[in-house]
Amino acid sequence: MEEKSRSARASAETQPRGVEQIIKAAIDRGASDLHIKAGDVFRARIDGKLVPLTKQRLTPEQTRAIALRLIVNEDDRGRLDKLHEYDCSWGVPGVGRFRINILRQRSSFMIVMRVIPFDIPTFESLKLPSILTTIAAAERGLVLVTGGTGSGKSSTMAAIVNHINQTHQKHVVTLENPIEFLHRDINSSITQREIGVDTEDFRAGLRAALRQDPDVILIGELRDVETVDTALKAAETGRLVISTLHTPDAATTVSRVLAMFPPEEQVIARLRLAEALQAVVSQRLLPRADGHGRAAAVEILICTAAVRDIIRDANRTPELHNYIRDAREQYGMQTLDQHLLDLVAEEVITYETALAAAMPSVDFELQMRTLRRRSRVTEPAAAAQSSVPRKR
Repeated sequence: MEEKSRSARASAETQPRGVEQIIKAAIDRGASDLHIKAGDVFRARIDGKLVPLTKQRLTPEQTRAIALRLIVNEDDRGRLDKLHEYDCSWGVPGVGRFRINILRQRSSFMIVMRVIPFDIPTFESLKLPSILTTIAAAERGLVLVTGGTGSGKSSTMAAIVNHINQTHQKHVVTLENPIEFLHRDINSSITQREIGVDTEDFRAGLRAALRQDPDVILIGELRDVETVDTALKAAETGRLVISTLHTPDAATTVSRVLAMFPPEEQVIARLRLAEALQAVVSQRLLPRADGHGRAAAVEILICTAAVRDIIRDANRTPELHNYIRDAREQYGMQTLDQHLLDLVAEEVITYETALAAAMPSVDFELQMRTLRRRSRVTEPAAAAQSSVPRKR
């Protein structure tokens, strides 16, 4: 009898209403992602940690039923059992919008749902450095937003497009897989195209975009050398191109882009990148000290004449880190370590979190220890000062 009761509860969870209630409960708790897998419970990533939402494990049949519900395209639903990986977007009024990835593991289905906020993010809401307003105002060039999976790249790119939309009269073409944030036309005209639905792939969509009178082109990801080459051509012909890479910092980003080209083309590619690159924004999300949500730690490279000279010389790429550090006051750049120190000083993140996220460096550890000593000295002094009776 108890077994039947458990089975009934698990079955109810996979019904449309039950699934939506679980998803909504996860969003209410601040989830960024949901994991649905055969043989496991519903899980959600909350404040960076993957936590269980239910007690009953899902069967392969239940997971398949949920996958079918999330696929909107009828043709794709009909070939579900032949799919190995599948991307789409899904939304329900009153619940939310999601980027969906359906995959196979151990011959059963798994579903990962990324929560897409209804509100378009801004630089202020994401607490990003103000220099991004200058980057977003660039007339031409290549802007790369980089970081690992789940580092907030999509939100930052959406904030850049939103800033352009609010402050400029331009035509912005986006190529996304799938479309995440839905931009409405304000001062700019925003054309959003989904890969596999509105255009065949990134390469075809990008080539077509060049004939669509764009001022700004957003590419969901630079996946291959053909896409990189076309993106550089678009930047060279006077467009602002915004895209992403899975790289941790500015120096690695430059090296990764060039490594996509065949060895015999890398000298020319280096010269082209030096001229076209406008900025690199590398970021990661870290747990906040108060335990509520995550904060963005950001490295920013602005391409000055000196930076272009460094990029042109293959032997000087490692110099980028020190240049960014030294040019902070003059140009508004910052290394990841510099921003981590700021976040600790502002008590946004903890000392331990910053130390774990920083690039391996003796200097950084010394600076962190100095910062801690100062805070320990300052706090008692401030407390003593506040306890001194004021003269009347």
